[in-house]
Amino acid sequence: MLKHPLPRLDKDDELRNLLLPYCRFTTNTIWIDKKSGHRIGCGNATDKNFVKKLFDKDKATLAIHDPPYNFIAFQKSDVQHFIEWSKQWIEITYEQLKENSSLYIWLGADQKNNFQPLSAFIEMMWTTKFKSRSFITMRNQRGFGTQKNWMSVRQELLYYTKGKPYFNVNAEYTEIPKVLKGYYKNVSGKLTENMERSKSGNIRAGNVWIDIQQVFYRMEENVNGCYAQKPLKAIERIISASSKKNDVICDFFVHSGTSLIAAEKLIRKCFTIDIDPVFCEISLRRLEKFRREGKTGWQNSNPFAEEIKSDKKIRNYLLKKYKIEY
Repeated sequence: MLKHPLPRLDKDDELRNLLLPYCRFTTNTIWIDKKSGHRIGCGNATDKNFVKKLFDKDKATLAIHDPPYNFIAFQKSDVQHFIEWSKQWIEITYEQLKENSSLYIWLGADQKNNFQPLSAFIEMMWTTKFKSRSFITMRNQRGFGTQKNWMSVRQELLYYTKGKPYFNVNAEYTEIPKVLKGYYKNVSGKLTENMERSKSGNIRAGNVWIDIQQVFYRMEENVNGCYAQKPLKAIERIISASSKKNDVICDFFVHSGTSLIAAEKLIRKCFTIDIDPVFCEISLRRLEKFRREGKTGWQNSNPFAEEIKSDKKIRNYLLKKYKIEY
């Protein structure tokens, strides 16, 4: 098994700058996929003109956003800045979605600071034209341990709608079989229990997802260098529930490229953005790797492993700062 680790790139500007020469993206670059119609734009999600240029005349049926809420450090003054920034890309998202469409937003809550930025974000969403539909929780198998509080094992996912979008309820069914009878209900004069009324022998995920493994280094889909990578299975569930084949889905914070890979697998077109050329490059390389090898990530390796091995300056930097040897 290859072992070519890469530290978190969002915390190391020097390493990011060393990798920039190996990127095909610079600010305002738009890559258009001739095979499946995907688009990757290197730009600011709050730049209305850039987003319109990326979409051209197209509109999306579904938006899945995972904003970098960790950068605000959850300080009171920074929370307001984050909310004002978020309001801009929320308004642009609304403009780029079809009349009947869905919006999903991954967002954290600091339980030591009034559950920010989640609480302020939800309040901000009251002022928009989106309608709230569900508050989804994805349970992590591993959590942040503490001896003086409940261990944090959840990831928050907000679901909003515009108009009356399509929803495929079959996407909710998990691989977990129903094994217990219960919940009796009178239907057309007959007393029935949940096993009899079900459309499936498996349970539905509902708005609490317990069947999805969070991404870690032993998983094929792992992308070293990326932080808080969302599981491919979670994004596939969202796409299957709230879009149809050949629809356009959008993601304004591409990061590791999970939405792009999920769209490729499920025959959708993904229009995605990141302000950082390195993450745009990682996403494109991940798509290329998937098409070339059928692999969804690098597991213990990373997207720039070959370049790093031949770049003495990067190798020396990793060895000196992180004790990582290639």
